[in-house]
Amino acid sequence: MRRREFITLLGGVVTAWPLAVQAQQGERMRRVGVLIAGDDQDRRASYEAFLQSLSQFGWVDGRNIQIETRWAARGQASDVRKNITDMVSPAPDVIVATGSAVLEPLLQATRTVPIVFTNVTDPVGSGFVKTMARPRGNATGFVQFEYSLSGKWPELLKQIAPSVTRMGVLRDRHLSSGIGQFAVIQAVAPSGVEVSTIDEDNADEIERDVADFARSPNGGLIVTSSALSVAHLELIVGLAAKHQLPAVYYRRYFVDKGGLISYGYDIVQQFRAAAGYVDRILKGEKPANLPVQAPTKYELAVNLKTAKALGLAVAPSLLARADEVIE
Repeated sequence: MRRREFITLLGGVVTAWPLAVQAQQGERMRRVGVLIAGDDQDRRASYEAFLQSLSQFGWVDGRNIQIETRWAARGQASDVRKNITDMVSPAPDVIVATGSAVLEPLLQATRTVPIVFTNVTDPVGSGFVKTMARPRGNATGFVQFEYSLSGKWPELLKQIAPSVTRMGVLRDRHLSSGIGQFAVIQAVAPSGVEVSTIDEDNADEIERDVADFARSPNGGLIVTSSALSVAHLELIVGLAAKHQLPAVYYRRYFVDKGGLISYGYDIVQQFRAAAGYVDRILKGEKPANLPVQAPTKYELAVNLKTAKALGLAVAPSLLARADEVIE
């Protein structure tokens, strides 16, 4: 190549490079807040899936978005509120919130910053959105399940433990979702089965009430969805084992920790879906126009080790339906 041609080519590169840099610098860095209650393997896997899905939409932390993530202590309202204050004050483009215990105080703090929620049971009954189809406010997202799913739990409990004639339903009575889940369970309970409530106000009451329930024979537990259930996860699973009570749970996480059987949503999938809503909001859509969605697939998990400890023989037909079997 001649010297003059080389200089001309080099000059073109030098001229083009600042233009490319200017274009990159001219693109506004978008800010995304993520607030998660609890810091465990389950939550971490969900968060990684969220980041991966965002990257598939072209959003990469440090390149065109800045993600601020807070891991609030589960069950600590003061810690949740402090993190919310710190996150809302700089007015990010969108906030991702997990669970009703986070979403409720977040909506009290802002009615303008767009919010995408996951892991919420009853957003309409709790007043978080107007309707599932048209949320109307600044929040939308993904529910754990529709109430009809609650009717599967007594059916599964009776199937895996046919001798059960008494079902104790652990619930948070202060939440509309706790009331709603119990209402469905009570309505569909098999004939001849007595259904009662065990309220999850605190650890001492749970321990006392489960012990009282276990004094009569042929009992089994149904653990409904609530922040208290997760906060007292190890206690509840331990009490079921201690008192030899078959129990069905609303999430696989309990079965991973030694619970007998679960049927519920996949939280990792919810975070992937949340990334899609974040993408749409960053591109100009409003939460008010994005419908709240329920899961389209639920997963069944069975812990055979726990079944053996309880003296239960799990039917092959039930195992064939399971998405995960822990041996």
